[in-house]
Amino acid sequence: MNAAAIPVSNLDLALASMLVVANGALAIVLRLRIAGALAVATVRMMLQLTLTALVLIALFRTVSPLWTAVAATAMVGFAGREILARQERRLAGWWAYGLGTGAMLLAASLVTIFALVGQVQPDPWYHPRWALPLLGMILGNTMTGVALGLDTLTSRLARDRAGIEAQLALGADRHEAMRPAARQALRTALMPIINAMAATGLVSLPGMMTGQLLAGADPEQAVRYQILVMFLIAGGTAAGALAAVFGGIYRLTDSRHRLRLDRLAG
Repeated sequence: MNAAAIPVSNLDLALASMLVVANGALAIVLRLRIAGALAVATVRMMLQLTLTALVLIALFRTVSPLWTAVAATAMVGFAGREILARQERRLAGWWAYGLGTGAMLLAASLVTIFALVGQVQPDPWYHPRWALPLLGMILGNTMTGVALGLDTLTSRLARDRAGIEAQLALGADRHEAMRPAARQALRTALMPIINAMAATGLVSLPGMMTGQLLAGADPEQAVRYQILVMFLIAGGTAAGALAAVFGGIYRLTDSRHRLRLDRLAG
């Protein structure tokens, strides 16, 4: 099955945009106060994707490991900013940005390189046509897991401060006292990917598989790629959440096994 991809014209996009215009009109009529936000989000989405297309065209022409690494670093940097924005209780100082970004960078880069070298094997292995889409899918889900894990951890530690400090005073070390908070944080971080895997194929056709089918790929190969991507996402999310949660525990305690909530901002 090698059907040619069907091109999308500007007229097609204009017609589809009428759905968003209808959403905005509905928001105005019902006084939802989101029409402005919807308009800004729509314009941002169009500009960001257009710029992304221009950057990818240039990267595909050069196929340089340096520029692929620069693009990947930029993606990680923006994702780290999103993690920071989703924290209700942030760590103080550079840890607020550095911990989540570092955990995500470690997990997503290792899993992406593992897939490029071990399973996909493009030539060269750093080809941006393969490296950047794989990194983007893994990064987006790892970002969500890290953000949820850190937010749950800091909220739980602040809520249960008295009980944790009592355990520490009775001789428990920081890992024992914080084990319930760490478990809850990791469960929360991993739940989105678990739900996604449970629903894939029955409730939804994910983006990787849908894109390949629309591009004319064989359904069997599209399914194989989607399964591979889901495995990679699960691994990246788990690794990133583990690094972020245990990094957070390390930061919010000290060598004397004391709880240090003063290291949270504000």
